[in-house]
Amino acid sequence: MTQFDDDDPFRPDHFFERARQRLLPLEHPLVADPNEIVINPEFVPPKGFVWREAAVLIPIVERSTATVLMTRRTMQLRKHPGQIAFPGGKIDPTDADATAAALREAQEEIGLDPALVEPIGGLDPYIAGTGYRITAIVARVAPDHHLVLNPAEVDATFEVPLSFLMTPENHQTISREFDGVRHSLYQMPYDEHHIWGVTAGIIRGLYERLFQ
Repeated sequence: MTQFDDDDPFRPDHFFERARQRLLPLEHPLVADPNEIVINPEFVPPKGFVWREAAVLIPIVERSTATVLMTRRTMQLRKHPGQIAFPGGKIDPTDADATAAALREAQEEIGLDPALVEPIGGLDPYIAGTGYRITAIVARVAPDHHLVLNPAEVDATFEVPLSFLMTPENHQTISREFDGVRHSLYQMPYDEHHIWGVTAGIIRGLYERLFQ
């Protein structure tokens, strides 16, 4: 088990103090830059790769020990059916920024009231093989939230202890082939849930930003 420098880094007041100190500020210019730091620098975009901007919310629920709210995509979706994900999607022209997009998507997908969400900061972007440059926004979520799932997008939500996700021993590496190229990915099995791919990569990025 990794040793941390305070008694309980996953008690909400401890965790959010650390997050405010180490995450990118929300006013950080979240725009593509050829020389920017990304979560997954090992990904080499193919020639002609065009980035599209997207944002996800990492909702940290303020319980006695913090948890992460996650979703399971409905099996009816054309892309990535049944996968574990964070609420999020592409940034629309009407969104003021990545934070606004993440909050809007969370409300549309799972009915998370923005009034119960406090955005804390952002991560370096994750470049997905699907062409999206994903900005993850970490947010504090009140424990008394009431969710209303959009059945066209999400068929379940669940919470994972933040301590589990921030323990590197739970970060397994797997290999998958996409378009003839073999990629190394993270997976983090939790109970019956298979957290892997982009979602697991973003979680790994959160761990590296906050605890390394």
